[in-house]
Amino acid sequence: MENRALEEVKHKLNKLDSYPYNDETFYDVAEEQLDQRGTSLNRMVEIYQHLQQEVSQKMSEMNQHMGMTPNCQLGCAFCCYFPIVVSRLEANMIIASIEVMPTERRESIKDHLRSYYKNYESLIDEATSLNFEEDIKFEYMKKQLPCPLLNPETNACMAYEARPLPCRTYVNYMDPQICADNYVPEETVSFEFIYEDYMSALNAAAQVMDEEESPRFLDYPSDLYRYDYLPVFLKEWIERR
Repeated sequence: MENRALEEVKHKLNKLDSYPYNDETFYDVAEEQLDQRGTSLNRMVEIYQHLQQEVSQKMSEMNQHMGMTPNCQLGCAFCCYFPIVVSRLEANMIIASIEVMPTERRESIKDHLRSYYKNYESLIDEATSLNFEEDIKFEYMKKQLPCPLLNPETNACMAYEARPLPCRTYVNYMDPQICADNYVPEETVSFEFIYEDYMSALNAAAQVMDEEESPRFLDYPSDLYRYDYLPVFLKEWIERR
């Protein structure tokens, strides 16, 4: 772990101007998975997970290009109290990813979620009543509501490979204590510009899937345009069980 100074991080971030970013790879990933065999749901889950892997790959390449790696590590979960807003399409893909997990792991997550919504009921209502179209990060963080998929005993994500894009693109290249001392630290970095390309490819795949197969799990384009907090979507799912 290297605790860099802020000026050094800013200098290295400037190197991203020369990084050969190629947004077409997201569409290539989606097209490749569309051509695979399997049910429409399984293929859509594969598309979602492969697009997420492509995001992680690009993050890794950019880190290498800059010559630095994040100081985020297992057990460091300060950012797991941030508001995570996703589309219904993304939420459905997270849920479907959990549904295809091995039985023991899947049921463990469901049991955890049932306890989570029971234990944090009033706090969830308070936090998710904030208007996420405004800058509410600080107000949300003050409530210290953990992500519903955070294991409080290990500080690890219970659905790590299916975690939403904000969880992959928010990093700290400096001292992790910065995150411990500040709800919304200015020194952290978010590569949220990747979201547009990732989401465009996911949208294109969903559109093709809808036009060719009209799968029951997909309400296109409504699923693309409805956004809400992740705890809201997961609560709807767990209450249907």
